[in-house]
Amino acid sequence: MRAIEPVLPFTAAEIAEARRAAPGRGLPVPATLEELSGEAPEAFTTRLAQTLGYAAATMDDLHRWQPAFDVLPFAEASRAQTLPLREAGGELLMVLGDPFAAERIEWIEHRVDAPFAWRLAHHADVAAYLSRHEEGLSAMEGLLPSQAHAGGADAGVEDLSFQSITEDASPVVRLVRSTLYDALKTNASDIHIEMGGTGLHIKYRIDGVLVPVATVNGLDVAEQAVSRIKVMAELDISERRVPQDGRFTVSLRGREIDFRVSIMPSIFGEDAVLRILDKQRLADEARGLTLDSLGFAADDRLLIRRLANEPYGMLLVTGPTGSGKTTSLYAAISETNHGRDKIITIEDPVEYQLPGVLQIPVNEKKGLTFARGLRSILRHDPDRVMVGEIRDPETAQIAVQAALTGHLVFTTVHANNVFDVLGRFTHMQVDPYSFAAALNGIVAQRLVRLNCPHCSVPVKPTAEQLAVSGLSAAQVEGFRFMAGRGCGQCRSTGYQGRTAIAEIMVLTDELREMIVAREPVRALKEAARRGGTRFLRDAAVALVREGRSSLEEIDRVTFVA
Repeated sequence: MRAIEPVLPFTAAEIAEARRAAPGRGLPVPATLEELSGEAPEAFTTRLAQTLGYAAATMDDLHRWQPAFDVLPFAEASRAQTLPLREAGGELLMVLGDPFAAERIEWIEHRVDAPFAWRLAHHADVAAYLSRHEEGLSAMEGLLPSQAHAGGADAGVEDLSFQSITEDASPVVRLVRSTLYDALKTNASDIHIEMGGTGLHIKYRIDGVLVPVATVNGLDVAEQAVSRIKVMAELDISERRVPQDGRFTVSLRGREIDFRVSIMPSIFGEDAVLRILDKQRLADEARGLTLDSLGFAADDRLLIRRLANEPYGMLLVTGPTGSGKTTSLYAAISETNHGRDKIITIEDPVEYQLPGVLQIPVNEKKGLTFARGLRSILRHDPDRVMVGEIRDPETAQIAVQAALTGHLVFTTVHANNVFDVLGRFTHMQVDPYSFAAALNGIVAQRLVRLNCPHCSVPVKPTAEQLAVSGLSAAQVEGFRFMAGRGCGQCRSTGYQGRTAIAEIMVLTDELREMIVAREPVRALKEAARRGGTRFLRDAAVALVREGRSSLEEIDRVTFVA
């Protein structure tokens, strides 16, 4: 039997070096020591625990043990970055993330009267655990249903900070504020507040997927939380039978962030969905927005750049809502914006602010539709035009005519793949000959979640899993299958970040003739494949081959051929 190699403890010199380097790096000592060691999180925690004489705790341990915020209130635990937990047998544990914070450890030993044992967990796991529980525990600490009330609307912009959450007297206001605060910290795009038979379920959309984060029991509390959101969005709190839409703004560390609110009646009451619009973050992203930063494969980037640099014609990007279509067009425009061309966009809404580009927001209440705006744009002497979305026959006709009269038109349309786009324009009664003549290329894209680099491990899929994914054992020879186990860095999802994959069809004379002749889709696919088009499923499978994503994820995002 092979002997297990002992774990070598950190030396005093290594710890001293981390202490010296931490202030300059702006990191706590454990994070600095981990960077200097170059070890994986789990191995680092085990080694540090052995060095300092603690028992190590994993993320699985933290989820298995029960929180004990009755012993150490959540607000105090959060400030101390220490978790009060109970094992199944009832033993009280205090789980540290930073064992070098001597004053913090001494304070806890004086603060907690009950006997307890110390444990050491990875600092990111402790932070993630507190983050996941922040919105429910800090808001509901000591809450009784009779205490809750909706509260009045704050004048102007609502302040959002950890201090405002913990100090507010209203539990419902604390619940709503802490939910917003936690969603912003986790880079969620949407907050879903769903009414159930027993209370409220809170979910965040992170990397395109809904993640449950908290459940709040009590129908009275649930109704008052939704009422609080309606008050903030200046909606009618007495009306519960019809959908309502509104918006409000919060201030976080001096930065104003907009929330678009949609209220929908349900059988249990009302559900709320809040779309987060952080304009400053989007502006920061826009400054460094390139096709490289979106993660497209090298060959796909070259094709998109080629299509974006044509002198005239139309570049269409297609895909479902939330697949990154507009962001890709912004990246293409940013790369080609050299100041020599007049670039005008019409969007609903304007998501990124691009320097040197005239951007026009659609305002249907005032009569400014895509079609009317596009007509006016063409009289404004543009070289390049971006139409946020083609929704109707009139806009489609004008966009095609603009592409035929010497303008380069960037636009999006909702369709599943590059071939379904042809049917959409036919359905909108666009002349096939004009459409084929105007079109330079179509890009269909999706966003695929990537395996978490901190907790991914090699896996071996079963024959059934391969069959469900439409793959055979022979096809996956040489594949590097990986999957994330879930850790503090990825909020236990196993995924961190997303990348774009694309299916790009560049129009050739053969394809144009087939479109005009209304050849069947099967024939178009064969011609496109001969012309070098790589389909979405092939691009997704390539990510699995490289170990960057999982079979489950690509099956969620793309069709199995």
